[in-house]
Amino acid sequence: MPTARLARTPHVIDSREEYLAAVAELAAASGPVAVDAERASGFRYSQRAYLIQVFRRGAGTFLFDPPAIGAFAELQAAIGEVEWVLHAASQDLSCLREVGLDPVLLFDTELGARLAGMPRVGLGAVVEETLGLHLAKEHSAADWSTRPLPDSWLTYAALDVELLLDVRDRIAERLEEAGKSTIAAQEFAAVLAKPAAEPKAEPWRRLSGISTVRGQRALAVARELWRARDDYAQEVDTSPGRLLPDASIVAAARAPLASKRDLAALKTFMGRASRAQIDRWWAAIEAGLATDDLPAHRSSEESIPPPRSWADRSPEADRRYRGVRPRLQAIAEGIDLPVENLLTPEHVRRICWAPPAEITLQSIGETLSGLGARPWQIDATAQAIAEAFVEALQEPVEASESGS
Repeated sequence: MPTARLARTPHVIDSREEYLAAVAELAAASGPVAVDAERASGFRYSQRAYLIQVFRRGAGTFLFDPPAIGAFAELQAAIGEVEWVLHAASQDLSCLREVGLDPVLLFDTELGARLAGMPRVGLGAVVEETLGLHLAKEHSAADWSTRPLPDSWLTYAALDVELLLDVRDRIAERLEEAGKSTIAAQEFAAVLAKPAAEPKAEPWRRLSGISTVRGQRALAVARELWRARDDYAQEVDTSPGRLLPDASIVAAARAPLASKRDLAALKTFMGRASRAQIDRWWAAIEAGLATDDLPAHRSSEESIPPPRSWADRSPEADRRYRGVRPRLQAIAEGIDLPVENLLTPEHVRRICWAPPAEITLQSIGETLSGLGARPWQIDATAQAIAEAFVEALQEPVEASESGS
């Protein structure tokens, strides 16, 4: 398989004059635009874009330096009303919106590939299947806040958008042939309309390994260490885990520490800032040991238990869930879709855990709509869900009759 190559590697645009000239070229061209953004996840605290790539047929590829340029109002005005093509758009929309770039019409090639039934949906795999080209992806996890950016990284970044419009056309053809264009349009619109996630009330509970921390006092120590790390990470714009890994916070919360010396001697307390900021961490531990604001053993955030526990906690919900799952799997296989795209797993769990009081096709559809399901998803699944729920109501009676 031939490797995708560039005729030339674009340079990074980091001046106002060059930016406005590029915007003029993009505005003069026509058709959809391919857009991508590179962040420094795992390196920086912020999720800002450190490179934005834009390609339009008739204009070419442009690589913009967001920290240098600032706001992108002129680019938004030039391309804001046309279709934007992104791969896995939900990963980039937030950082694009942060600089004023926000599409009104979207084609997501990753989501489109899922809907088209492609077995692998990473950009490299999709390029191979649709265009017959190998796309190198060795810089996907790079620190894009690096300056200057190496030429090999710029080549990688430019190829991500230069091929995207051709990929979009191939996927659109497959969706049309499969009768899924309307489904895709609804899914793309849902990606654009999805609101930003609400901040977690207790984000520290997402610490990896927190379930091994026992007791409210130890949880308070873990919470204060998480807060201290988060504050410092914001201050130095560094990924929190690079400063102090989750495992170190959990180890300190579990250990019987009486002094800063004990903390410094704890071998499992590691990380680039573990010793350099030892006063900060010890102050957090002391705060956790002294506070009267002790956290609950479990999160206060509303959630439903994992389905594996339903048989004991809610046998009725368990019967509904066991009845629904194979029906949804069969529907998904019939239209060549991943079952998680047929209906979001969280929506399935929620309607099984708390169904409408009266089980009808209309009530199931209204509940699914309230959860955020799209019209095509409701049309495809509501009848099957209603049938499974009615069957679940009858299951205890049938079991009793068969045993008599």
